[in-house]
Amino acid sequence: MEKVAVIILNWNGANMLRRFLPGVLQHTNATVYVADNASTDESLQLLATEFPQVPIIQFPKNLGFAEGYNEAIKKVEAEYVVLLNSDVEVKDDWLAPLVQYMDVHTDVAASQPKILSWYAPHLFEYAGACGGYLDYLGYPFCRGRIFGTLEEDKGQYDSVVPVFWATGAALMVRKDVYEEVGGLDARFFAHMEEIDFCWRLRSRGYGIVCVPTSKVYHVGGGTLPKENPFKTHLNFRNNLYMLYKNLPDQSLKSVMCMRYWLDLLAALQFTLKGEWRSARAVFKAHTEFRKNKHLFVADRSENIARTKCKQIKELVPYSILWAYYAKGKKHFSRLPQ
Repeated sequence: MEKVAVIILNWNGANMLRRFLPGVLQHTNATVYVADNASTDESLQLLATEFPQVPIIQFPKNLGFAEGYNEAIKKVEAEYVVLLNSDVEVKDDWLAPLVQYMDVHTDVAASQPKILSWYAPHLFEYAGACGGYLDYLGYPFCRGRIFGTLEEDKGQYDSVVPVFWATGAALMVRKDVYEEVGGLDARFFAHMEEIDFCWRLRSRGYGIVCVPTSKVYHVGGGTLPKENPFKTHLNFRNNLYMLYKNLPDQSLKSVMCMRYWLDLLAALQFTLKGEWRSARAVFKAHTEFRKNKHLFVADRSENIARTKCKQIKELVPYSILWAYYAKGKKHFSRLPQ
């Protein structure tokens, strides 16, 4: 069995592979796999001709982010697996700090490096920054990034800390624990699936950390740009799925009710900005949630039954919306600690 297997999930990402895969191979002391989601561009030809040493896990159709990684992870034998986006640049020995920390702290099931912007390396990157948290209404935020505000990295978050979720852009996880808790939920297809996965880890007593001595640089938005209505639909829909699957009984009804009205407000804001397709995406998300909620009943029952950690401190009891918009607290260091 290998110590570490790094898996890059690819879908029509030949340009990203050409740009970033050489650096991953150079700076990674582990086997690097590419799992291909039925690409129709030149990805497979590129891998065969320019990177023949890279093992390819090939799928006959696009399984999406979640199921693509689930199936790829089944096919490797390693103590740790790393989910690494194709648009991530790595430098030096970026894996060693993650492995060393998790080797010592056996209660930690997952970790992430510090995620910096590839475009502006002095800034944290949107998808993960220096470790993720969740407010009680289900809104995610990070050390170094709250909503659209990205902080400059001045070393202010260089301590190793427990977090609620680690980014799927560069996620190291123990393979046995990944499989034990069911992996990523394939019904999400993409977006929010790593937060749902990490919620299961935390509620079952496993730790998640950010190890900032490991740094990577993420392009972000490589598959779907931020303003894409389909991405809006997935984010809103999957957030509802996640809340329904994981919230305790005593808060489920009130939180889901509040989210309905807050999402309605979000749709109104999209409308006022002339982003009609994004507004429709929010309504479509709620329609799909109501239609499919019954599919998650068994998952919810299992999650509640297997919960060991009743109070997760990284699931904060305040509203990040209120802190950010009403109180002007746009940096993580200004939030209640």
